[in-house]
Amino acid sequence: MTKRKKPTKAPEDAIRGTKSIEDAREWLRARGIEDIECIVPDQAGVARGKMMPVGKFLTGPTMSMPGSILTQTITGDYPPDDEDYKSDEADNDILFEPDFSTLAVVPWESDPTAQIIHDGYHRDGRPVETAPRQVLRRMVELYQHQGWKPVVAPEIEFYLVKPNTDPDYQLEPPTGRSGRPEAARQSYSIAAINEFDDLFDDIYDFSEAQGLEIDTLIHEEGAAQMEINLLHGDPLALADQVFLFKRTIREAALRHDMYATFMAKPMSREPGSAMHIHQSVVDAETGRNIFSDADGDPTPEFFSFIGGSQKYLPAVMCMLAPYVNSYRRLVRSSSAPVNTQWGYDNRTVGLRVPNSSPAGRRLENRLPSSDANPYLAIAASLACGYLGLIESQKPGEPVSGSANSDEIDLPRSILEAVSVFEECEELVEIFGKRFVSTYRAIKQAEYETFMQVISPWEREFLLLNV
Repeated sequence: MTKRKKPTKAPEDAIRGTKSIEDAREWLRARGIEDIECIVPDQAGVARGKMMPVGKFLTGPTMSMPGSILTQTITGDYPPDDEDYKSDEADNDILFEPDFSTLAVVPWESDPTAQIIHDGYHRDGRPVETAPRQVLRRMVELYQHQGWKPVVAPEIEFYLVKPNTDPDYQLEPPTGRSGRPEAARQSYSIAAINEFDDLFDDIYDFSEAQGLEIDTLIHEEGAAQMEINLLHGDPLALADQVFLFKRTIREAALRHDMYATFMAKPMSREPGSAMHIHQSVVDAETGRNIFSDADGDPTPEFFSFIGGSQKYLPAVMCMLAPYVNSYRRLVRSSSAPVNTQWGYDNRTVGLRVPNSSPAGRRLENRLPSSDANPYLAIAASLACGYLGLIESQKPGEPVSGSANSDEIDLPRSILEAVSVFEECEELVEIFGKRFVSTYRAIKQAEYETFMQVISPWEREFLLLNV
């Protein structure tokens, strides 16, 4: 009997991504797309770019934008020049090339609209050193040169809150279908998720339309705090998914008169929000997990990856916890880690080894907060493991009890974090001096604007007492 061949899908039938501009032309035509969002993730993970008619995009998909968009702070300002950081006085354009594998619809738009993520290049063809997507790609290439392929699976926590139009007022949980806001811890509660069924239906529908795959959705510990887990895969593809999921969840929440926030610590009495990153490394040729040997036991490479993470993660905290608010999450005796201890199935450590089969052996980095740029957080986490592998680092002893009541063994502020990053020669070498000095300058400028705001704490305790 002759085996019947499965019909080959036409390029325009794919939900997400095409291989070329020719395939993209058919994909856009088949869907009647009128406009396309050409987007670039900046240092904060904010989508920058241009909206243009499809006809214009197809006649010249490369777009140019000022290079300064990659030096912009979260407040829209720009860092001042100093000894190591120099801005481009002419504010020259850089080129952005579309990655056709990221082409997808924008399901919340009223008119037929698509989106596509772009990569930054200098006019001589070199990747732009400060573009977050290129930073992650460079880190993956370090693994490729060793015959390895990193695999990641992010978990993203976020809060749903009532609309807040005055920043002087504290955030509050939203009202669900019962007509009452949450007032108690609801970890893993199905009923608490059901309070927002209509919203989550939109999130799932929007995600499916974009070809984004959700592994699980759970209710986390905080009031109206949720977590979405993604399937494991290629680091760049997963960073793209986190980037797009954040947009998707925010847009869905707005449809239901709510905000979705990825702030690390949006409410003082509630737990912080994390972006946990599960990581493993496979042999590029065989696909074998290098963290397990033929007998299923952990390999020296596995422990070196842990050792490198323990040694270098404090020096990349500025990318794992990028804002002043991020450090409010890292407090003792809470659900957040305060050091780089590691342990088996221990949620109080910064580095957890989940229960798994030998093929699924991995290390979970629990330090990043949900406000982190996914490209930079994944790049930073992989960089630490890579250095551990190259240097054959040895980890400390695993912790079996509680580790988050110990002393805080991490930078305590963004200024301390960027200083430690800039002083680590090994990390400067693999991230590049240009990126390190630019990122440091941005974070220092953001801190200066924060210092211009007088907090309620200062009015409460200093106004009449000092």
